[in-house]
Amino acid sequence: MCPRTTSAKPGARERVLAAASRLFYQHGIHAVGVNAIASEAGVTKATLYAHFSSKDGLITEHLRARDRRWETELANSLGTQPHPAGQLDAIFAAYRAWAVADEFRGCGFVNAAAEIADASHPAQAIVYAHKQAMRSRLEALAGAAQCPDPAGVAEQWFFLLEGAMLTAALRRQAAPLDHAREMAERLLPAHRA
Repeated sequence: MCPRTTSAKPGARERVLAAASRLFYQHGIHAVGVNAIASEAGVTKATLYAHFSSKDGLITEHLRARDRRWETELANSLGTQPHPAGQLDAIFAAYRAWAVADEFRGCGFVNAAAEIADASHPAQAIVYAHKQAMRSRLEALAGAAQCPDPAGVAEQWFFLLEGAMLTAALRRQAAPLDHAREMAERLLPAHRA
Protein backbone atom coordinates (compact mmCIF):
# COMPACT_ATOMS: atom_id res chain seq x y z
CA MET A 1 0.00 0.00 0.00
CA CYS A 2 1.36 3.42 -0.95
CA PRO A 3 1.56 6.05 1.73
CA ARG A 4 -1.02 8.73 1.33
CA THR A 5 0.47 12.13 0.70
CA THR A 6 -1.36 15.18 1.79
CA SER A 7 -0.35 18.73 1.41
CA ALA A 8 -1.25 20.81 4.39
CA LYS A 9 -3.37 23.81 3.59
CA PRO A 10 -1.64 26.99 4.69
CA GLY A 11 -2.99 28.47 7.89
CA ALA A 12 -5.17 31.56 7.93
CA ARG A 13 -2.26 33.87 8.76
CA GLU A 14 -0.19 32.59 5.84
CA ARG A 15 -3.17 32.85 3.47
CA VAL A 16 -3.88 36.43 4.56
CA LEU A 17 -0.24 37.41 4.14
CA ALA A 18 0.00 35.76 0.71
CA ALA A 19 -3.23 37.41 -0.44
CA ALA A 20 -2.14 40.82 0.85
CA SER A 21 1.25 40.48 -0.80
CA ARG A 22 -0.29 39.60 -4.17
CA LEU A 23 -2.90 42.34 -4.02
CA PHE A 24 -0.59 45.05 -2.68
CA TYR A 25 1.92 44.35 -5.43
CA GLN A 26 -0.66 44.06 -8.23
CA HIS A 27 -2.90 46.99 -7.32
CA GLY A 28 -1.05 49.14 -4.80
CA ILE A 29 -1.28 49.40 -1.04
CA HIS A 30 -3.85 52.18 -0.91
CA ALA A 31 -6.09 50.62 -3.56
CA VAL A 32 -6.50 47.37 -1.61
CA GLY A 33 -8.76 47.20 1.41
CA VAL A 34 -8.92 44.62 4.14
CA ASN A 35 -12.24 43.29 2.78
CA ALA A 36 -10.56 42.38 -0.51
CA ILE A 37 -7.64 40.75 1.31
CA ALA A 38 -9.94 38.72 3.57
CA SER A 39 -12.02 37.61 0.58
CA GLU A 40 -8.94 36.61 -1.44
CA ALA A 41 -7.56 34.69 1.55
CA GLY A 42 -10.87 32.95 2.22
CA VAL A 43 -11.15 34.28 5.77
CA THR A 44 -13.39 36.69 7.61
CA LYS A 45 -12.30 40.19 8.47
CA ALA A 46 -12.32 39.17 12.13
CA THR A 47 -9.83 36.40 11.33
CA LEU A 48 -7.63 38.84 9.45
CA TYR A 49 -7.60 41.18 12.45
CA ALA A 50 -6.94 38.29 14.81
CA HIS A 51 -3.61 37.78 13.03
CA PHE A 52 -2.78 41.37 12.08
CA SER A 53 -3.85 44.19 14.38
CA SER A 54 -4.24 46.67 11.52
CA LYS A 55 -3.72 47.15 7.81
CA ASP A 56 -0.46 48.92 8.69
CA GLY A 57 0.66 45.81 10.57
CA LEU A 58 -0.17 43.72 7.52
CA ILE A 59 1.75 46.09 5.26
CA THR A 60 4.87 45.89 7.41
CA GLU A 61 4.69 42.10 7.68
CA HIS A 62 4.21 41.88 3.90
CA LEU A 63 7.43 43.87 3.43
CA ARG A 64 9.31 41.78 5.99
CA ALA A 65 8.22 38.59 4.21
CA ARG A 66 9.24 40.04 0.84
CA ASP A 67 12.64 40.97 2.28
CA ARG A 68 13.16 37.44 3.66
CA ARG A 69 12.22 35.94 0.29
CA TRP A 70 14.62 38.27 -1.53
CA GLU A 71 17.46 37.54 0.90
CA THR A 72 16.98 33.79 0.44
CA GLU A 73 16.96 34.02 -3.35
CA LEU A 74 19.95 36.36 -3.40
CA ALA A 75 21.94 34.14 -1.01
CA ASN A 76 21.22 31.13 -3.22
CA SER A 77 22.39 33.04 -6.28
CA LEU A 78 25.54 34.37 -4.57
CA GLY A 79 26.37 30.97 -3.12
CA THR A 80 27.19 29.67 -6.58
CA GLN A 81 29.85 32.33 -7.22
CA PRO A 82 33.08 32.42 -5.20
CA HIS A 83 34.71 35.40 -6.95
CA PRO A 84 33.66 39.08 -6.84
CA ALA A 85 33.00 39.41 -10.60
CA GLY A 86 30.82 36.30 -10.49
CA GLN A 87 29.01 37.61 -7.43
CA LEU A 88 28.34 40.91 -9.19
CA ASP A 89 26.86 38.93 -12.09
CA ALA A 90 24.82 36.89 -9.61
CA ILE A 91 23.35 40.04 -8.05
CA PHE A 92 22.30 41.39 -11.43
CA ALA A 93 20.95 37.95 -12.38
CA ALA A 94 18.83 37.90 -9.20
CA TYR A 95 17.43 41.33 -9.98
CA ARG A 96 16.78 40.22 -13.55
CA ALA A 97 14.93 37.10 -12.39
CA TRP A 98 12.51 39.29 -10.43
CA ALA A 99 12.15 41.66 -13.39
CA VAL A 100 11.07 38.89 -15.77
CA ALA A 101 8.61 37.35 -13.32
CA ASP A 102 4.93 37.43 -14.22
CA GLU A 103 3.19 40.70 -13.49
CA PHE A 104 6.42 42.57 -12.77
CA ARG A 105 5.50 46.05 -11.56
CA GLY A 106 8.84 47.31 -10.36
CA CYS A 107 10.49 47.04 -6.98
CA GLY A 108 7.89 46.27 -4.34
CA PHE A 109 9.90 48.20 -1.76
CA VAL A 110 10.14 51.34 -3.88
CA ASN A 111 6.45 51.04 -4.72
CA ALA A 112 5.57 50.82 -1.02
CA ALA A 113 7.81 53.76 -0.11
CA ALA A 114 6.19 55.87 -2.83
CA GLU A 115 2.71 55.09 -1.54
CA ILE A 116 3.41 55.66 2.14
CA ALA A 117 4.07 59.35 2.63
CA ASP A 118 4.53 59.19 6.40
CA ALA A 119 8.26 58.92 7.03
CA SER A 120 7.59 57.54 10.52
CA HIS A 121 5.49 54.62 9.22
CA PRO A 122 7.20 51.33 10.18
CA ALA A 123 7.15 50.26 6.53
CA GLN A 124 9.54 53.07 5.65
CA ALA A 125 12.12 51.68 8.08
CA ILE A 126 11.81 48.24 6.47
CA VAL A 127 12.28 49.69 2.99
CA TYR A 128 15.31 51.68 4.14
CA ALA A 129 16.88 48.66 5.85
CA HIS A 130 16.29 46.51 2.77
CA LYS A 131 17.98 49.03 0.47
CA GLN A 132 20.81 49.70 2.93
CA ALA A 133 21.50 45.96 3.22
CA MET A 134 21.83 45.75 -0.57
CA ARG A 135 24.17 48.73 -0.65
CA SER A 136 26.27 47.25 2.17
CA ARG A 137 26.48 43.96 0.32
CA LEU A 138 27.70 45.80 -2.78
CA GLU A 139 30.31 47.66 -0.71
CA ALA A 140 31.61 44.38 0.72
CA LEU A 141 31.78 42.98 -2.79
CA ALA A 142 33.69 46.05 -4.03
CA GLY A 143 36.09 45.64 -1.11
CA ALA A 144 36.61 41.96 -1.94
CA ALA A 145 37.34 43.00 -5.53
CA GLN A 146 40.04 45.32 -4.14
CA CYS A 147 38.44 48.50 -5.40
CA PRO A 148 40.27 51.48 -3.86
CA ASP A 149 36.96 53.20 -3.03
CA PRO A 150 34.51 50.40 -2.15
CA ALA A 151 31.85 52.81 -0.89
CA GLY A 152 31.98 54.90 -4.07
CA VAL A 153 31.87 51.87 -6.35
CA ALA A 154 29.03 50.38 -4.32
CA GLU A 155 27.07 53.59 -4.69
CA GLN A 156 27.52 53.49 -8.47
CA TRP A 157 26.48 49.83 -8.67
CA PHE A 158 23.50 50.54 -6.42
CA PHE A 159 22.35 53.40 -8.66
CA LEU A 160 22.75 51.19 -11.71
CA LEU A 161 20.65 48.43 -10.12
CA GLU A 162 17.92 50.74 -8.86
CA GLY A 163 17.72 52.73 -12.09
CA ALA A 164 17.66 49.59 -14.19
CA MET A 165 14.84 48.09 -12.11
CA LEU A 166 12.77 51.23 -12.53
CA THR A 167 13.45 51.35 -16.27
CA ALA A 168 12.68 47.63 -16.62
CA ALA A 169 9.32 48.22 -14.95
CA LEU A 170 8.51 51.18 -17.18
CA ARG A 171 9.51 49.39 -20.38
CA ARG A 172 8.16 46.01 -19.20
CA GLN A 173 11.37 44.28 -20.23
CA ALA A 174 14.57 43.14 -18.54
CA ALA A 175 17.03 44.59 -21.08
CA PRO A 176 17.87 47.62 -18.88
CA LEU A 177 19.25 45.23 -16.26
CA ASP A 178 21.47 43.59 -18.86
CA HIS A 179 22.81 47.00 -19.90
CA ALA A 180 23.33 48.03 -16.27
CA ARG A 181 25.24 44.80 -15.59
CA GLU A 182 27.56 45.54 -18.53
CA MET A 183 28.21 49.04 -17.16
CA ALA A 184 28.84 47.67 -13.67
CA GLU A 185 31.34 45.14 -15.03
CA ARG A 186 33.17 47.94 -16.82
CA LEU A 187 33.48 49.80 -13.53
CA LEU A 188 35.04 46.84 -11.76
CA PRO A 189 38.43 46.71 -13.51
CA ALA A 190 38.61 50.51 -13.67
CA HIS A 191 38.57 50.67 -9.87
CA ARG A 192 40.92 47.81 -9.03
CA ALA A 193 44.00 48.68 -7.03
